[in-house]
Amino acid sequence: MTTKNKHIDRRRAAAEAAWGLTDECVLVAAGAPIPKPGGADQTFPYLPHNEYLWLADRRRPGSVLAFDAHEGWTDFVPLISQAERIWEKTGNDEGVSAEGIDAWVEARRGRPLAVLGCPLPGIDDEPALRERLREGLLAARRPKDDVELELMRRAEKATAAGFAKARSLLVPGKTEREVQIEIEAEFMRAGGDRFAFGTIVASGPNAAVLHFEPSQRKLAAGEMVLIDAGADVEGYACDVTRTYPVGGRFTPEQRDLYVILLSAQEKAVADCRAGVEFKELHLATARDIAAGLTTFGLMRGKPDELVESGASALFFPHGLGHLVGLGIRDASGYLPGRARSTHPVLQYLRCDLPLGEGFVTTIEPGIYFIPALLCDQKLREQHKDRVDWKRVDQMLDFGGFRIEDNVLITKGDPVVLTADIPKALKDISG
Repeated sequence: MTTKNKHIDRRRAAAEAAWGLTDECVLVAAGAPIPKPGGADQTFPYLPHNEYLWLADRRRPGSVLAFDAHEGWTDFVPLISQAERIWEKTGNDEGVSAEGIDAWVEARRGRPLAVLGCPLPGIDDEPALRERLREGLLAARRPKDDVELELMRRAEKATAAGFAKARSLLVPGKTEREVQIEIEAEFMRAGGDRFAFGTIVASGPNAAVLHFEPSQRKLAAGEMVLIDAGADVEGYACDVTRTYPVGGRFTPEQRDLYVILLSAQEKAVADCRAGVEFKELHLATARDIAAGLTTFGLMRGKPDELVESGASALFFPHGLGHLVGLGIRDASGYLPGRARSTHPVLQYLRCDLPLGEGFVTTIEPGIYFIPALLCDQKLREQHKDRVDWKRVDQMLDFGGFRIEDNVLITKGDPVVLTADIPKALKDISG
């Protein structure tokens, strides 16, 4: 059938071009709701597989999109049952009844078949073909079209409202949990459909836990609060991190480290251009942070050697970022043939590919004081001459900083989609 949505026509044409099929067939399954353990008839909130959603723009559980290289696309959509109408749904989705999938497959028996999206029980496919087509679809999905960018901008506006609310709450005595609740409520008030991921609000030493879950810990004067959060609109995400001082003003030591990180982050953002290898961007940022930490007096040596030895990963252990869009890990990953490194500076890198026009990536370097790394005796011995360990011991409760923006790659200068979310309260003059 022919879709009524022009942007879906464009996406399907892009997938066809990326696949280059001649006789093969493809099924792309939306998937079914996942039951909650011990939850009787309850399920987790339903989200269709991203591969299906991008190609179909439909959120009906059990739907399947079929492609025949000779005949084109067919939408199989389950009809809404009477029970569903009673309990949860109205209306009908357009398409061919999902009961016709088996007959469609049977009519093409003997031809190469790949199943993308979620697995389809009882239907076998060719794994090599599946992986090749999945890689092709990832490449087609990376550049964002105008419809996607509009949804991402709406998600950003909701996210900005949440961060504005949070900034007013960063005073001694408030708990991380209270801040989280208000952020998420404001996301919804400002047009968000849901949260793009689990909100992080980490105060004081908790900010050294990269994916910290908010607790009942109270914010204290002289501390920092790391907030990593984002709203979702129709499946499209915003992903932002800011680190603010409780009460609105950094101490001199906090200020000095914040300036190092802010400078490195802004330089990385400015360097986000089509053709730039993300891995090289990450390594350059690691060197910039290492250089800043030597000036600060925490590390010793030349930045290149501090990165090559892995010493810089003691304070910046994660990757620089990831692609974002239809979810917060949208079409990220490594190009075929590229393998993840075990080097400490690269082992958590989520992207190893050249940036392209239309890509949206996060840029999120950090500086942390993580006891699990800094109290490791083997690492201390390995880097005994590269780090001022006495000063480290004095800062083990410092926590950490992270600054994250969403950056659109264009033909020219990068566009920061999250530029209207302030990066510090008041000023950083100490």
